[in-house]
Amino acid sequence: MRVLVSGASGFIGATLCSHLSEQGHAIVRLVRVVPRSADEIQWDPEAGWAVKEAFECFDAVIHLAGEPLSITRWTQEKKKKILYSRTVGTWLLSHILASLHEPPKIFISASAFGFYGDRGEEVLNEESSAGTGFISSVCTEWEKATQAIQARGTRTVQTRFGIVLGAGGMLQKMLLPYKLGLGATLGPGTQWISWIALHDLIRAMDHILRSNLEGPVNFVSPHPVRQKDFSHTLARLLSGPAFLKIPAFVLRLILGQVADELILASARVAPAKLLDSGFTFKYPTLEEALIKSIPS
Repeated sequence: MRVLVSGASGFIGATLCSHLSEQGHAIVRLVRVVPRSADEIQWDPEAGWAVKEAFECFDAVIHLAGEPLSITRWTQEKKKKILYSRTVGTWLLSHILASLHEPPKIFISASAFGFYGDRGEEVLNEESSAGTGFISSVCTEWEKATQAIQARGTRTVQTRFGIVLGAGGMLQKMLLPYKLGLGATLGPGTQWISWIALHDLIRAMDHILRSNLEGPVNFVSPHPVRQKDFSHTLARLLSGPAFLKIPAFVLRLILGQVADELILASARVAPAKLLDSGFTFKYPTLEEALIKSIPS
């Protein structure tokens, strides 16, 4: 297959491109800078600019680009960047692809399990409604931005990623504090964390390309964990304690809205569509995923 990928240099994108290339697919990267080779196409989503003809004749397009969700207090400017980087780029790409003489057969656009918001003990699948809050609204608009290419008849998938565990990303930032014994229970510690091993995420993407799945698909392990269990498991594997407890009010004082939306929110998400379609996880439990992801 000839596959166009945005966000190809990121934590997920780089690994995905390498995997797809190894599988024999021809990968072209969508970049914001002047192309350095024939396997790159330039665009500027913020300016709404692209050369439409360059997007012809792809079998699949995988859209991963977006402003990172850093664990720092959100300013209004940061929130604007988070929303715009996901919706404006997705809307532009969707409309470009929908206007082509030969649109792709498959369009896969990233989304996130933040779509469901803070739902406590409720078990959530792809049929569950959107939650409330800023991240839920971002994910809702992000997914709506794919409507143009979907209306053209292209099989369209919105991949709702859980927290991705791999050699990099969020986990990489956590390793040193945990090695120093600074692992902690955050807030009550009972909130559910939905996660997926990077290796399984890449395999699931491959599965999507070969399957008939469409619409939202939860990219999460079948075994979500409570935050305190995540913390204790990671600490044990790094041979460090996790005795600290940081109350919710302290997190809110330091991080504001970020505390409620990214740290204290509980989302117990199930990968119903993946499992029903026959996908099997190689790293279904947290300990297996962390052992795979922690550098030796």
